[in-house]
Amino acid sequence: MLRNRSLPESVVYDILANSRRRETIRHLTDTAGGRTVSLRKLSEAIATDETGQSPPPRPCRESVYNSLHQTHLPKLAELGIVEYNLEARTVSVRNSAREVDQYLALLSPSGLTWGEYYRTLGIVSLLAVVTSLAEIPLVDSVDPLLWASGFLVAFALSVTYQLWSVRWYLRQRFL
Repeated sequence: MLRNRSLPESVVYDILANSRRRETIRHLTDTAGGRTVSLRKLSEAIATDETGQSPPPRPCRESVYNSLHQTHLPKLAELGIVEYNLEARTVSVRNSAREVDQYLALLSPSGLTWGEYYRTLGIVSLLAVVTSLAEIPLVDSVDPLLWASGFLVAFALSVTYQLWSVRWYLRQRFL
């Protein structure tokens, strides 16, 4: 999967074992785009994700803020995943976070792994083409070539989305 890892796999799994650490990495790499974020904004974003309420309730915001400040950000900073300025209470992602984030990128937006997603899409496309060729009512009203073409477009769009979601890794690896 990844070569030249600086973090052992057991450490990566330990990092990802906590949902607040996962959300911190996800927020900093996806939403913040690598920019420096205040601890307050980061804790609000994570509390909003946890509660589904915007703005999140004050006790949840405080809980997230304190756990990030006292536990999670110092741990991530010690491992070189984030840059955490204790005095300014700001945090930014470091390049080594890409290594951890790669484990998060294995899931498609639907929650399936990309392998499961592509297998499902392949089976559905095969069934659509075969039922169209077998002249099953409703499905046979669409030409099998059109079914196949439509699913090829779906595969192409899916691959494009998947590659776009890990573009930082590809850029770092091949440029």
